[in-house]
Amino acid sequence: MSKVWTVLKMVCITAVSAALSHCASTPSKPPPTVAPKVEISRYLGQWYDIAHLPFRFQKNCWASTASYSMRPDGDIAVVNSCREGGFDGPKDSVTGKARVVDPVTNAKLEVQFFWPFWGDYWIVDLDPDYHWALVGTPSYKYLWILHRQPVIDKNTYDDLVRRAREKGYAVEKLIRSPQQAVQ
Repeated sequence: MSKVWTVLKMVCITAVSAALSHCASTPSKPPPTVAPKVEISRYLGQWYDIAHLPFRFQKNCWASTASYSMRPDGDIAVVNSCREGGFDGPKDSVTGKARVVDPVTNAKLEVQFFWPFWGDYWIVDLDPDYHWALVGTPSYKYLWILHRQPVIDKNTYDDLVRRAREKGYAVEKLIRSPQQAVQ
């Protein structure tokens, strides 16, 4: 079975599980704060996954990217891509969409890769110049460090890990994403 179909199946299972667990429990801590204001037009474009909390769908992914563009209906097109098993591995991608659910900040979005399920996508911190972003979920289960370039300097990375820790994410579990400098 292709990785895309595996991803779609797992997103569905994850969404149902998250919905059921949300109904059965109360969060142990309040959700993280989000970026005060996101200009969606500046957020669009290509982002590189620098690090993330363990996420089944990204296992064995190299050179992971997320690309965002506006759709004619006002939603945001999302294309997540990676190379399987190495930088020269076959490219796999999945296409979905996102919508803003908090128009005051534009920092709280939902993404959908498999109808009818939506998942949280919160921009919890954002560089004023849109060079990096911390994207997480209010459950603290998922976190991504995104950057406009595939390689990030150590000081910036360490600062982003510190920021994520201060938000309440389990940064000791972060997995660095294999990325290759653009030639």
